[in-house]
Amino acid sequence: MSETDGRVSLKDFSLKDLETFIVSLGEKSFRAIQVARWLYGKGARSFEEMTNLSRGFRRKLEESARITWLEPAEIHSSEDGTKKYRFILPDGEAIESVLLPERDHFTLCLSSQVGCALGCRFCLTGKGGWIRDLKPSEIIDQVISVRAGLSAGQKLTNLVLMGMGEPLQNFENVLQALEILRAPLGLQFSNRRITVSTAGIIPEMVDLLSRRNFVKLAISLNAATDEQRSKLMPVNKKYPLKDLLSACRKIPLPNRERITFEYVLIHGVNDSQEDALRLTRLLKGIRAKVNLIAFNEHPGSPFRRPADETVQKFREVLRAKGFTAMLRQSKGSDILAACGQLGGHAK
Repeated sequence: MSETDGRVSLKDFSLKDLETFIVSLGEKSFRAIQVARWLYGKGARSFEEMTNLSRGFRRKLEESARITWLEPAEIHSSEDGTKKYRFILPDGEAIESVLLPERDHFTLCLSSQVGCALGCRFCLTGKGGWIRDLKPSEIIDQVISVRAGLSAGQKLTNLVLMGMGEPLQNFENVLQALEILRAPLGLQFSNRRITVSTAGIIPEMVDLLSRRNFVKLAISLNAATDEQRSKLMPVNKKYPLKDLLSACRKIPLPNRERITFEYVLIHGVNDSQEDALRLTRLLKGIRAKVNLIAFNEHPGSPFRRPADETVQKFREVLRAKGFTAMLRQSKGSDILAACGQLGGHAK
């Protein structure tokens, strides 16, 4: 289906804009509810499937609008049950999504950009730089496509925007996609089961955290000094630790809510017990949870994964100082699907 045929993509509309568009076609506003249910509830791929709409209305939709769909170009399966999906976009670029098996459900890791502009040294995605932002439909369609391929009884309940790209540098499109992902007329995911990960883009981070009961936020920290973090994450030069953590301290968190900080442990770089102690001082006074991730090695990277004993000692320092420190088990590393390993490799 051509991207340049003049027709609009319905999944790029907010639900309010979808209603406005339907009314502009001379139809009653309630028709937007019917269309939304077909798009998101039933995963319709064509207007002909929308059998409770009149033939004339379906013809008007066909003439003026498109239903986007992402078909996986490749699906790679890991020994641990993880699946990596590679999608080719209409312009020939590619993105990757990762389906993670949990005890009784699945979590889907979504991409928000083609490539990434941040250039974090431990991450494969940023090596090719930023190519473009994903449209709302391209974020949403990752979920719809993967969910459509699940077997009966398999439940996709959790979403994390931790794939390719920095979500908060594609803020408006991500917000619109989140509306559809959460809405009763959309994909109906719970607020508490959607997490957005950021390297610390402060203005948009504060905006997102200020939206009460919206979604969860995870901040990629990875170092306890500005010198260390700037070497690993150039974004720290614009948004240094002092400013980032000051913003975190000012956020009015609901009772029992905590901010999640992600910390990738890299052998000989940021994994010492002294690093752990600095981290506890840095996070003092913040209702924080720390997710520790042992670095996932990938081709061309100068970094190495720390020993399991080193990871455990780092964790024990945090716990001894009263922090909740979770060791996040990386999944899918054998198919380059683990944290920091997504590349896309398009065109």
